[in-house]
Amino acid sequence: MKNFESVIGYDDIKLELSRVLDTVANPEKYKALGVKVPSGILLYGAPGVGKTLLATSFVKASGRPYFVCRKDRPNGEFVNEIRNVFEKAREAAPSIVMLDDLDKFANSDRNSSNNEEYVTVQSCIDEIKNDGKEVFVLATANNIKNLPDSLIRAGRFDKNIEVGTPNLSNAVGIIRHYLSGKPIVSDLDYEELARILQGRSCAELESVINEAGIYSGYEGRELITKDDVLKAVMRTVFGAPESIEKRPEGAERRIAVHEAGHALVAQLLDPDGVSIVSINSYSGGVGGITSYYQDEGYWFELRHMENRVMALLGGRAATEIRLGEVDTGATSDVRRAFDIVERFVSDYCIHGFDKIEKFNSSQTLYEKKEDFIHAELDRYYLQVKRMICENLSALDRITEALMERKTITGRDIRRLRGA
Repeated sequence: MKNFESVIGYDDIKLELSRVLDTVANPEKYKALGVKVPSGILLYGAPGVGKTLLATSFVKASGRPYFVCRKDRPNGEFVNEIRNVFEKAREAAPSIVMLDDLDKFANSDRNSSNNEEYVTVQSCIDEIKNDGKEVFVLATANNIKNLPDSLIRAGRFDKNIEVGTPNLSNAVGIIRHYLSGKPIVSDLDYEELARILQGRSCAELESVINEAGIYSGYEGRELITKDDVLKAVMRTVFGAPESIEKRPEGAERRIAVHEAGHALVAQLLDPDGVSIVSINSYSGGVGGITSYYQDEGYWFELRHMENRVMALLGGRAATEIRLGEVDTGATSDVRRAFDIVERFVSDYCIHGFDKIEKFNSSQTLYEKKEDFIHAELDRYYLQVKRMICENLSALDRITEALMERKTITGRDIRRLRGA
C-alpha cells in the first residue's frame, strides 16, 4: 500500500484500491487468469472524509495520464465538457478519467436516470468500453442515492466503495499528523481528543486543530494548549462559540448539576461513556453540552443502549436530588430516552412479540405498549437516582469543576471520581 502513504488510516480501502491499481498497471497478468479487469470505481461517503485524496493518490500512482471533470460551469456547457474530457482520455489511452463529486453533476436531489449529465457520462463510458479503449473511470460522490442505478451498476462502476469517517485509531493518527510540527503542550492526549471528535470527518479534525492555533495565537501564547483545543471543539464541532456575556450564578449552577448528573451516570456505567462536558455560556443560548462516546459496538449490545437511557436521565435525577427542583431543561433528554426504550419494545422485542404493532395495530395495543415504556422509564430512573445518591460526593466534585473550569473531559471526570 506504499502508493497511498499520504492517506492516514483506511487500510482496508487502501488495500482494495491497491488490488485494483495492480490490475490497471498489469492487465495482462490478470487476463491470463481469465479475469475481467475492472473499468471503474466509485468512492462515496460524507463530505471531508478523504475521497478525493484517495482518488488523487490512485491516479498518480497509476502513472497514466488523467483528466479531471467536476461541475464548474452551466449545465449546457458542462455536458459538452464531459464529452471533451472523455475524448481527451480516449486519445491519451491508456488513461484515467476522474469524475469528482459525481452526484453534483446534475441539479437534482433525486435519483433520476433522465438527467442529461448522467446520461452523457453513461454514454461516454459505454462508447469507450465498446471501442476497447483502456480508459479507467474513477468517481467520487457524497450521496450515492442521488445517482441513477443504471449509471453505478457493475460494468460501468465495478466497485462502489464507501469511505466512512475515521475510526478511533485512524482519528488518533490523523490528529497526530495535523499536530506534527506545531508547538503544543506536553499533556495533550491524542486518544482523548479522538474520542471527543468521534464520528467527525478528516476535514473537521483538521479544522479543530487549526482553530485551536488561532485561539493560541490571539492570546499571544507560544504553545497550543488543551484549553485552546477544547474551545475549538466547542466552536467547530458543536457550533457553540464562547459568549462574552455570563449567566447568573444560580442558573449556571443548575446547568452544572444537570450536566454533572449526565457525566457521572455515563461514567459509572462505562469508564469511556462520556467524552466532553461543558457549561460555558455560548452564543445562541445553548445550555450545557454532554457528549457521549459511542463505540462501534453500540448497536450490537443492548447494555450500551440501556447505559445511554440512564445517562440521559442522569441530568434530571441530579437536579431533583441535589437541588430539589423539577428539571425544566430535561425535556429533550426524556424524549430521547423514551425513543430508545420504544426501540427495545417495538424493534427488538426484548419484552415479547405481543407489543409489535406491525402485525396487530390497535388503540389498545398502542396504549399497552406506551404504558410498558413508561414503566420501563420509571424503572431506569429509579436505578439512576440510586446511583447518584451513592456517589453524591463525586457529583459535587464534578459540579464544582464545571463551575470553575466550564469545560472538562472524560479523563478529568475519571480523576474527579477517583476512578
